[in-house]
Amino acid sequence: MPGGDTPVRVGGRRLRISNLDKVLYPETGTTKGEVIDYYARIATFLLPHVTDRPVTRRRWPEGVEGPSFFAKDLEAGAPDWVRRIPIDHSTGAKDYPLVDDVATLVYLAQVASLELHVPQWRFTPDGGRAEPDRLVLDFDPGPGTGLTECAVVARWAREILEDMGLEPLPVTSGSKGIHLYAALPGGQTSEQVTAVAHELARAIEADHGDLVVSAMSKAVRPGRVFIDWSQNNGSKTTIAPYSLRGRSQPTVAAPRTWQELDEPALRHLTFDEVLARAEEIGDPLSAIGFHAGGRAAADGPLSAYIAKRTAGRTPEPVPSNPLAAATPPGERPRFVIQEHHATALHWDFRLEHDGVFVSWAVPKGVPPTPGRNSLAIMTEDHPIEYGSFEGTIPRGEYGAGSVTIWDDGRYDLEKWRDDEVIATLEGRPGGPLGRVRIALIRTQGDGEKSSWLLHRMKADAEGNPQHDGATVLASDQADDRTVPELLDAVAAVPESLDVRPMLAETATPAIAQAAARRWAAPDGAAWVEAKWDGIRAIGVWDGGHLRLFTRSGRDVTAVYPELAAARLGPEPVVVDGEIVALDASGRPSFTRLQNRMNLTKPREIAAETPRTPVQLYLFDAISYAGRDLGATTLAERRDILESLPLHPPLSVPPVFDDVEAALAGSRALGLEGVVVKNPAGRYRRGMRSGDWLKIKHTRTQEVVIGGIRPGRRAIASLLVGIPGPDGIRYAGRVGTGFTDRDFARLEALLNPLRTDAVPFLGVPAADASDALWVRPELVAEVEYAELTPGGILRHARWRGLRPDKTPGDVIVEG
Repeated sequence: MPGGDTPVRVGGRRLRISNLDKVLYPETGTTKGEVIDYYARIATFLLPHVTDRPVTRRRWPEGVEGPSFFAKDLEAGAPDWVRRIPIDHSTGAKDYPLVDDVATLVYLAQVASLELHVPQWRFTPDGGRAEPDRLVLDFDPGPGTGLTECAVVARWAREILEDMGLEPLPVTSGSKGIHLYAALPGGQTSEQVTAVAHELARAIEADHGDLVVSAMSKAVRPGRVFIDWSQNNGSKTTIAPYSLRGRSQPTVAAPRTWQELDEPALRHLTFDEVLARAEEIGDPLSAIGFHAGGRAAADGPLSAYIAKRTAGRTPEPVPSNPLAAATPPGERPRFVIQEHHATALHWDFRLEHDGVFVSWAVPKGVPPTPGRNSLAIMTEDHPIEYGSFEGTIPRGEYGAGSVTIWDDGRYDLEKWRDDEVIATLEGRPGGPLGRVRIALIRTQGDGEKSSWLLHRMKADAEGNPQHDGATVLASDQADDRTVPELLDAVAAVPESLDVRPMLAETATPAIAQAAARRWAAPDGAAWVEAKWDGIRAIGVWDGGHLRLFTRSGRDVTAVYPELAAARLGPEPVVVDGEIVALDASGRPSFTRLQNRMNLTKPREIAAETPRTPVQLYLFDAISYAGRDLGATTLAERRDILESLPLHPPLSVPPVFDDVEAALAGSRALGLEGVVVKNPAGRYRRGMRSGDWLKIKHTRTQEVVIGGIRPGRRAIASLLVGIPGPDGIRYAGRVGTGFTDRDFARLEALLNPLRTDAVPFLGVPAADASDALWVRPELVAEVEYAELTPGGILRHARWRGLRPDKTPGDVIVEG
């Protein structure tokens, strides 16, 4: 509920979030939920710039039009897993939070910490202050000046810094001016860096006194740009790159390119713009991220890991203090086995030890029997945060390719020597590994790149014989079913069943309420159902087995084994419903459903089923006991549906009798919307019906994918269209909302569809200039702000593929 606490899991951490619909930016209507979403999605780019730095927060509990305050000390109610280090003040020590993971970012956003401020130094592993690793200059425009003048002054400073051997990079502050950062080579104190910055500001003022001032006095700033050099002081902080600002609009301290500073229309960017450009171009400030100047990679247990990666260019986790992230004493350590489709397919085998994941690359995976051993090559230690990592490492980066978790869990250690490790691993319930005792034995070399044997032992730790295990299979290997079996599955669909049932037309609340009054039952009540954010499915129950089909007739029974195992009673029945995946708060999540609906391989399905369970919500019956129900009323069909002996994960959701109350309730619960239905309506196969009217809280649109815009990733954005009477009309680009798994899946699906033919009508020359065209065969769904008169979707955001739809199903939804 909007006002209540909702428990969620973020990055393996459990926390509570609340009041997601509370508006924090009234001018734009931006809610706390959107703020949390921003920080969760920008974490990959933000974390390198704040890791191991004490964070001072500016909080706006009642929104940016209410009072705010700076918070240094971590509040008493903060989760105990949030890292904190004390700093002495005149009033006593204060525990400053350290923001090293996405869960901490989400927590800070939950308590309305809109702004995050950090110094130019980091903590050392023992909690002391390290030397500053970056210099910052703040160009603050006085009255009568703005960003354009700040950009001019920033370029003057750039020339001086480059002559000093430094490489400065700009950030539009999101408030008034521009910040300029440069990584330092080390060896200077904060006082020394401050003195250098002060002299630099004075030098620019001496040459350009008509535009620049370096004195603190506000009286001399009108018409000039103040160069604030004092933020290099060890006791001062600067707004962190990618932090939101507490302004009237949700602007961001946004890293920029020097080319952007030359633009005459230079302005501050809002959070949605920053997300879009980060997805497309990465982090322009990555050179001064976690290992500014490369110095942090020089020592420490994760030095090799850090040296091989550039934060912001890869979605892999930024390491925090290893000891802080490690499993607490007394708990069993963790292991993870990740399937890694890099240059060559292999499995990454990782055991937690001394605060890191000691890692091996295993080309053949865990051996299925004691009679077979697997070669294992030791690789660099990985951070503990890597235990939950899944994603696609971009081309050109170390380890490029897709990474998914094959299994993970805890282990009991018997022996750990430099040349031998013996342990009993216990994987996820129902996972492919099970419980197995293994030995790793070094055969050649030492340290990284050394060769080992991974052996499944004949007996467990108690001396009992061990069972054989599953042979690892790559996720891109062929479906286990034979071609004849697949053909039999399709042929078994009843010929009389048209699996393209009626669709709901989109309506405004006023139209839907008028329709509800017209359709009202004799008691005057409306018929309103929740609109579930899933995919339509037809269930065919023959009295012994349930088979599931999409609207297009594709058999998806094997994709949802927990649904296929359901029982619907002694009589055969054909039902209509929605397959839904619920998030941690019990709300339907179309994004989460993507984890299931695009799977085809039995091993993938078996692995994902316990992680992402689904429900089948039934809302109609098409036939029962051999009788076609198409001519009966919805009310009569509903009676039959409710008479079925159903058990989870199948259910019949309730019907509501008030449109306005149902709308308010569905909005409060975070549902997609409602559907108003005519209780006297017939089931009309293969056609649209005016007897269903849907009202959606969020504008969504099905689109046809016809092109790829390449970028830093293989796919920077997708070009999409909407079919019309004269062909598929271009509807714009979609560049945000994707996960790494989405990119990997889209690459695999779209590359075989490449073509030289332009599939759309009306593509602007600028959008077509670098497009890679594909045959328009795949359908997706996007959210958007508005549809322009020219048919372009503004601020379109990816929701997912729709394998249950064909291009012929797509219409303008309005």
